[in-house]
Amino acid sequence: MKEDIVQAQAQFVREQVGRTYLSDWMLVDQALIDRFAETTDDHAFIHVEPEAAREAGFDGTIAHGFLTLSLLAPMRGQISRPVFPGLRSGYNYGLDGVRFLAPVAAGKRIRGRMTVASIEERQPGRFREALDVVVEIEGEDTPALVATWITLHVT
Repeated sequence: MKEDIVQAQAQFVREQVGRTYLSDWMLVDQALIDRFAETTDDHAFIHVEPEAAREAGFDGTIAHGFLTLSLLAPMRGQISRPVFPGLRSGYNYGLDGVRFLAPVAAGKRIRGRMTVASIEERQPGRFREALDVVVEIEGEDTPALVATWITLHVT
């Protein structure tokens, strides 16, 4: 039985590394930006005051970078991929190399492009997965952000 799980895990790693998954498009509207501003107590004018944001050189308000980053969780929940064999639990282990490359204007749609960069067994039954994440802005060439998202799978 244990040997079957080990073989299934090895096959899972071979099949997943290099695969890319896309989330659905998500609308980042002013109501979402305002709720985030209230939650974080970050009411910077570029996020909540359209006229002041225009005077600062934007077409209107823009989403907080941390709002865009926080939307990775629901984006990952939208992708359909197989469950790690024998998984007991998974933990958000953190992010490496987060960079905010372009602002997300209010009213734009974004989606996550997540590529499995690696899955390594660090200790028996503990696997570290790295996802290379790009948050795309619909109709724009430059992504909103890039990062490597680390998850720990415990079997």
